[in-house]
Amino acid sequence: MKGAVSICCFLSLLLLQATAEEEEEDFTGVLRDRSHIDETLRLATEEKAGDYAAALQRLRKIYHTSIKPMEQAYKYNELRQHEISAYPGRTLGDSATDGEITSKPMVLFLGPWSVGKSSMINYLLGLQDSPYQLYTGAEPTTSEFTVIMHGEKIRSVEGIVMAADSSRSFSPLEKFGQNFLEKLIGIEMPHKLLERVTFVDTPGIIENRKQQERGYPFNDVCQWFIDRADLIFVVFDPTKLDVGLELEMLFRQLKGRESQIRIILNKADNLATQDLMRVYGALFWSLAPLINVTEPPRVYVSSFWPYDYAPDTSRELFKREEISLLEDLNQVIENRMENKIAFIRQHGIRVRIHGLLVDRYVQTFKEKMSFFSDPELVFKEIVDEPDKFYIFKSILAKTNVSKFDLPNRDAYRDFFGINPITNFKPLSAQCSYMGGCLLDKIERAITNELPALLSSINSGKQPGLSSCEATGCGEKPKNRYRKN
Repeated sequence: MKGAVSICCFLSLLLLQATAEEEEEDFTGVLRDRSHIDETLRLATEEKAGDYAAALQRLRKIYHTSIKPMEQAYKYNELRQHEISAYPGRTLGDSATDGEITSKPMVLFLGPWSVGKSSMINYLLGLQDSPYQLYTGAEPTTSEFTVIMHGEKIRSVEGIVMAADSSRSFSPLEKFGQNFLEKLIGIEMPHKLLERVTFVDTPGIIENRKQQERGYPFNDVCQWFIDRADLIFVVFDPTKLDVGLELEMLFRQLKGRESQIRIILNKADNLATQDLMRVYGALFWSLAPLINVTEPPRVYVSSFWPYDYAPDTSRELFKREEISLLEDLNQVIENRMENKIAFIRQHGIRVRIHGLLVDRYVQTFKEKMSFFSDPELVFKEIVDEPDKFYIFKSILAKTNVSKFDLPNRDAYRDFFGINPITNFKPLSAQCSYMGGCLLDKIERAITNELPALLSSINSGKQPGLSSCEATGCGEKPKNRYRKN
């Protein structure tokens, strides 16, 4: 029944679109006024570069001195996730890098083929009718992941170069293989908007194509970009409302990121008002099973391209919708420093939990070992049945850790499969007179330093260095885990 209704709707909309295309010749030559884009995004406003740079320097210092040491000591980056939803918004076990800390907010464009994703980027950047505009067309045109970013001059950057450059945030993409890097391209250009945000255009979803035909793990690559995106535009048009297996998988990957998703019904001026209402309802009907949230997602209805709206359509409504979407984008830009601080703090909490769990595994192993014990059998029992030895429960009992933040137990079976337990020291041995204790430093960063930096940003104060940062105000570092 659903398929029959969808086919009928699809055929009728194709007829409407064909009629609209015949009428386009009369009005597509008229460019739309773009002044509201610059005004809403405040592109003419100069930023306080000094304050932002000082806060960024302070954030990097906190990460390198307080979080990264424990991350490296307990090999956090080798912890692998077992569920997409293990940590919504970030892949479990990923390390933060300087490139990610200093990177601009990322806006990701997803959706079926030829729904106007590339045209929307051209419109936002004013690239229409220029040699540098992204190629668009009625057929599937974008076969690469295209990263549009700021640069001193206009040039293209090959994927292998982007992955090899450690100063960028794309070096982890090497893990998806050379076939993918050939499908990754960067475009640099001087633009006010790109000084504050980076756009990522993705290949359109084609439901009748098998994943294997792409030559690289498409869903895994999408997940990598989804995990790092600050804003995700999922674009549809009136002729592509059906949800197939590939789109269904994409929405499964988006779970936990509902607050960052913006659903866009593009090319809305191709339809009369009554038909537009029907399409709007059909889109909600198609997406309802895929977005399992209490509050339905906001759908922005407009036509995002440089030419004027079709005649006899709701142009005032479309413009208000467009401005509302631009305000969402501007909010991400305005809050980028706060979001980075929150991300580093969240990352620090995960690293701390990982360190506490490894420490507990190490302590339990040493307690259970005796002169006649087989080390492999003892540790296999601990890893296979952590609840028997209260590994996770002891962490919840002794520390301020939520049970919802604990990693999957199976992740540690794999983790210790490649990292022998004897390679790790307990937390009580991770202290030095000059450097202090790893646990104390990361807890101080989570509870004091990062919240103080966030407060200084919100209050407009110049972020300074903590006087007690290196020496603990002259006190000798205390080792809470060493027995007296």
